[in-house]
Amino acid sequence: MAKKQLQTAIIHSDYQAPDGFGAFPVAIHHASTVLFKNVAAMRARNWQEKNSYTYGLHGTPTSFTLEARLAEIEGGQHCLLAPSGLAAITMVDLALLKSGDDVLLPDNVYNPNRDLGNWLARDFGITARYYDPLVGAGIADLIQPNTRLIWTEAPGSVSMEMPDIPAICQAAHANGALVAIDNTWSAGLALRAFDLGVDIVMQALTKYQSGGSDILMGAVITRDAALNQRLQATHMRLGFGVGMDDAYLVLRSLPTMKMRFEAHDAAARKIAAWLKLRPEISSVLHPAFPDCPGHDIWKRDFTGAAGLFSVIFDDRYSEEQTDRFVDNLQLFKIGYSWGGANSLCVPYRIQSMRNNWQGNGILVRFNIGLEDPQDLIADIEQAFAAM
Repeated sequence: MAKKQLQTAIIHSDYQAPDGFGAFPVAIHHASTVLFKNVAAMRARNWQEKNSYTYGLHGTPTSFTLEARLAEIEGGQHCLLAPSGLAAITMVDLALLKSGDDVLLPDNVYNPNRDLGNWLARDFGITARYYDPLVGAGIADLIQPNTRLIWTEAPGSVSMEMPDIPAICQAAHANGALVAIDNTWSAGLALRAFDLGVDIVMQALTKYQSGGSDILMGAVITRDAALNQRLQATHMRLGFGVGMDDAYLVLRSLPTMKMRFEAHDAAARKIAAWLKLRPEISSVLHPAFPDCPGHDIWKRDFTGAAGLFSVIFDDRYSEEQTDRFVDNLQLFKIGYSWGGANSLCVPYRIQSMRNNWQGNGILVRFNIGLEDPQDLIADIEQAFAAM
C-alpha cells in the first residue's frame, strides 16, 4: 500500500499494542461498530451468543464481564444489563406479557413498577392485579389461567413486609406462571433467590453494586437458557444498552460490595434499635426485628439485612411536623435511591401508595450510609427536638 496521507494516518495507525499486559481493573472497551476479520466472520455472527461480538449495543468485553460477575453473585447463568432498574423491570414485562395476559404484583411494590402495571392494563390489554405481600401460599387462589407472571419484592421497598418467596414460587409453578423478584435490597448477597424457586432476578445496580450514588443501571438474571433468550430478544428490540464507562464503575465497586453491605447492615440495625426506644416512633419497619411483618421469613431465608428501613411516627405528629423533622436533619439528605455512602431520609404518603394500608402515622424511610452511627443518631435526636 502506498504511503498514507496525514489525515488517513491519523485514523489508520500501524501501531498495535503488544500482548501480555496484565492489571486488576477490567479494560474499558468502547464500541458502536465492532470489527470482523472477514465477510465470512460477519455473516456467521450471532448477536445472541455471548462468545462473539457483533455490535456495541449487544456488548463488549467490559459489559460481558460485568454480566458474568453479576450472574455469578446471584447464582444465575445469564445476565442482561439495562439502563436502569425500571428499564430492567420493563424488559421483563414486555418479554413475558401480551394482550390478554395477567400479571400479579404485591401491593407494596416499587411505585414505578405499580405505575408500569397500571399503564400495561390501561393501554395494552394486560390485567395487572395487586396482592397482599404476606399472602404466601394463598396466592394460589389469585392465579388465573391467563396469569403469566408474578412479581415479588423482598422486602417491599417502603413498608418492608417480607414475602414467603418459596410458597409463592410453588403456587406459581403449579399453575404455569413465572416468578420475578426485585432482589435489590439484598444485592444478591443476603438472599439466594434462585435456590428458593425464583425464575428471574431483577437488580437495580444503581444501589449497592454501584455504591457511589452516581450510576443508573439495572440487570435481569436467569438460570434458564430459553427464558434468557426471550428476554434477550426484548432487550434487543427495546435497544437497551449501557455505557462502558458506567459498566466499568460498577465493576470497580463490586470487590468492596460485600464489606460495604455488611457495614450498612450493622449501622442500620444499631440506629433502628435506638429508634425503637424513642417515644416519637410508634413502630420500626426493619425485617431483622421480630415485630416487622414477615420477620420469621427473613430469619429463614436471609443471611443479612440492608441499610434501608422505615419508621412510623406516633400518630400525634402531623405531616407538617414530620416534614419539619426531615428538613432539620443535617447529615441525612433528602433524596430517592439508596445504597451509597451518604445517608438519606424521605417521608412517604403511604396511604396513597397502597390499596389496603392500616394505620395513621406518617411513614419515613431511612437509608443508612457509611457515616459513624453515633453521629447519625445525634443528627436524628436534634431533628426530633426541632420537630
